[in-house]
Amino acid sequence: MAAAAGWLAKNVAVIAVPIVTLIFGLFIGWLAQRSGFCSIGGFRDFFIFRHTRLLYGYLALISGAFIGYLVFSLLTPSALGGFFWVLHNGLIPVPGAPANLSVAAYIILAIVGGIAVGLIGLLLGGCPLRQVVMTSEGNMKSLVFVIGMCAGSVIYAAWISGVGVAILKGLGIA
Repeated sequence: MAAAAGWLAKNVAVIAVPIVTLIFGLFIGWLAQRSGFCSIGGFRDFFIFRHTRLLYGYLALISGAFIGYLVFSLLTPSALGGFFWVLHNGLIPVPGAPANLSVAAYIILAIVGGIAVGLIGLLLGGCPLRQVVMTSEGNMKSLVFVIGMCAGSVIYAAWISGVGVAILKGLGIA
């Protein structure tokens, strides 16, 4: 039995981690459906109405993801890489990141992508997670959004990201 540097053997972790992840995903989806969770709605409600219920849910999701990733990295560090890689390597691109860009280029692309998702979420009245939950509830407008989101991801990965990388390299940022 091949032992990982963590608490689980690697051959056990290869089966256990996806199963536990699926169970947590189903649980989070159920919670999102029952609570009307929407990260963009949480910020909207906080800034406009000073309501914090959805914002606390968003913060709980981020905290839970951080703690869950930390736990999984302790269980199977060889399967997930180093959790604190930025502390060991400094501000270098994430291991395995595409295009071999500079840190500044990755930050610019992340900010542009985040702004785009935020604006689209505001125009739609909900974040992508909320749209997926509403699709599972039978909302056909949300289904159109989810199909468009999947198609847009493929188009971005295949063509637009290459144009963005070429522009950043042309400007000398990459």
